Amino acid sequence: MAPGQLIGRRVLVTGASSGIGALVSTMLAFRGARVVGTGRSFSGLALALDAVVVRDLTEPGAPDDVVNAAVSALGGLDVIISSAGAGWLGPYTSMTPAEVDAMVDLNLRVPMHLARAGAPHLLASHGQLVLVGSIAGLVGVAEEVAYGAAKAGLRGLADGLRAEWAPQATVTLVSPGVVATAFFSRRNQPYGRAWPRPLPVAPVARSIVRAIECRRSEVVVPAWLSVAARLNGGFPELYRVLAPLAGSGSRSGLTLGCWGRHCSDS
Repeated sequence: MAPGQLIGRRVLVTGASSGIGALVSTMLAFRGARVVGTGRSFSGLALALDAVVVRDLTEPGAPDDVVNAAVSALGGLDVIISSAGAGWLGPYTSMTPAEVDAMVDLNLRVPMHLARAGAPHLLASHGQLVLVGSIAGLVGVAEEVAYGAAKAGLRGLADGLRAEWAPQATVTLVSPGVVATAFFSRRNQPYGRAWPRPLPVAPVARSIVRAIECRRSEVVVPAWLSVAARLNGGFPELYRVLAPLAGSGSRSGLTLGCWGRHCSDS
């Protein structure tokens, strides 16, 4: 899809009130797409959008309601961007059952229901589902176990839907590393590492727009993080040997698994 072909494309963006979702919504609207954005409050939802839906997606039936509202406003859907998410940092054993459930709920259950609700519309329009994951879903990250496990589930969701929906619709998994958004101010602990430095939001949002234009199936931002992901995916035993060595000479004590400590508003 060429850049000009975004004109008139009907897009639903979740997590559109802040961070990656907010900027992607604005970029797409600027390029001529028709965009419905959803978030938990009106604050941050761009006025340039065709419509906004204020809803907590973890509420029963909310993904279906949001998809139906977007279809009603736009007359159908060509793209769904699942960007809403939340994080949690700390030892896994210190998490309460409710905190574990919250990580799985917003980061995995909601995208699954969003994909199910949106499937008839995306298949009918030969559209695209964009799942915003995390590098923490591609490599193991200490003290982000529940979050990383939920984001890893998005890879399984993306792989399965690609096999089931091809060639009618495209499924894209976008896995950012550390991104400078309000994500960290909303979790239980802020980002405190000296390295890697958080990326600005704009490069990640631009990568999502390009992934839609080019119908890419997988994107890692920044691209160099894909080295760790590929090593872990293709040679997990070697990865587990090298990861502690990579951190041994670093002042920050980073391992390969901490390259992605974390991510976006997703």
